[in-house]
Amino acid sequence: MTNFPSVAFIGGGNMANALVSGLINQECPLENIHVIEVADSLRTQWANRGVSTSAGPDETLRHHRVWIFAVKPQQMKEVVLQCKEWMSADTLIISIAAGISISSLATWCGSAQVPYQNIVRCMPNTPALVGAGVTGLAAPAGLSARDRVIATSLLSAVGQAVWVNDDAAIDAVTALSGSGPAYVFLFLEALVKGGEALGLTASQAKELALATLSGATKLASASPETPATLRERVTSKGGTTAAALAVFQEAHFVDIVSQAMNAADRRAAELSKEFGA
Repeated sequence: MTNFPSVAFIGGGNMANALVSGLINQECPLENIHVIEVADSLRTQWANRGVSTSAGPDETLRHHRVWIFAVKPQQMKEVVLQCKEWMSADTLIISIAAGISISSLATWCGSAQVPYQNIVRCMPNTPALVGAGVTGLAAPAGLSARDRVIATSLLSAVGQAVWVNDDAAIDAVTALSGSGPAYVFLFLEALVKGGEALGLTASQAKELALATLSGATKLASASPETPATLRERVTSKGGTTAAALAVFQEAHFVDIVSQAMNAADRRAAELSKEFGA
């Protein structure tokens, strides 16, 4: 992105840090970035990075066309309403709060009678902190093509951006890629513990597990084959891999993963009911 819009981050936590770092890496001018953060220590850290800051919403927001809300779901409605008086007709609202629906955001930013349309709801994930994230995005039908491009460019600063159709799809994104890093970390933990139990040192087991996960995902990304085909190709009949996979199958591993994702999807929908009114 060569013409960076002016961006205000409402909430200066980890995801804001990742996005700002990504924008700076793409040579976004520091003067284009403003961060609202209530915590004094965090706000000082932001100021030390050279961006403008404030402890709460104020008229500074008028000078920033894109507002990225990076606050907890339970805080979202209150914070949006606090900011609303400084909105312009073309302010682009981007929310990364889990479970807060597009319709709730449209009502809070506009009204029940005239829902606001310049909204993007998205769900990034924590690998964004190292520029390797993936973000699902959805928007109302009234969002302009121009603002779709802006949202895509901003979120692409920390990885990939994938547009989906609606709130239900964003909940599915939350269950897959939003929560997915935790699933991978759990599997990584299990591999390391399993390696130690078989006699490897903790450092050896971690190094081997990390390289295995990294290499397997790189191979899957580079190959035109499906994951199922790749799995079959590394599984010799009667071999060690077949013996291990048989245990996974007996434990209904695929069903367990599906059940876990369904639980995350349901929780995202519950958050919408709890905090989207």
